Amino acid sequence: TVSHHQQDQNSDNAASSSDDLQPLKVMSIAYLLPSATDAVVWRGPRKDAMIKQFLSDVIWGDLDYLIVDTPPGTSDEHMTLCEAIIGLNPTGAVVVTTPQDVSTDDVRKELSFCSKLGLRVLGIVENMSGFVCPHCSECTAIFSKGGGKKLAQMYDCPFLGEVPIDPSISLAEDEGRAFVASLQADGNNDSNIGLSAVVRNVLQQVAR
Repeated sequence: TVSHHQQDQNSDNAASSSDDLQPLKVMSIAYLLPSATDAVVWRGPRKDAMIKQFLSDVIWGDLDYLIVDTPPGTSDEHMTLCEAIIGLNPTGAVVVTTPQDVSTDDVRKELSFCSKLGLRVLGIVENMSGFVCPHCSECTAIFSKGGGKKLAQMYDCPFLGEVPIDPSISLAEDEGRAFVASLQADGNNDSNIGLSAVVRNVLQQVAR
């Protein structure tokens, strides 16, 4: 779910930014656990309370965008989140699917969920849309392809793009590197093209 807030532009902010990389603020329940091996064994009410705390008690400061990454499904947590942010006038939801029918069938329920809650769907992204070979960089459709686009056409909502599986992305994350920088070095890389298109299309939908 994406919520957009206009940020006041002033000379102090401009002076504090010396490059194109802007601060990214992140909050996760993982940061509050005693160790990385601890599991979160909570019932609904406690999870709902934590969701509300993340929105109200975290000092987010001035934000251009607030992006909430949720797991698949239409659970109580999703309802709690939507109810908590509805007063903030959320811009909408980006729905992600993989190409296979088993995934798009589940995503249909999420589209129906958004419709019933009056939450605008900014569009659909097809993830795992092919596999980029780490040796030759050729992209092969190891699963079916086009399921996300077909679903977008069926529900008359924007198709935001497709992103392939790329081992270089997961490797960069494991090493604590920003994968965007390495992808941009290879402008013709399918992952770079796909991710750039998705970001561009999401921003266009947010601006509407």
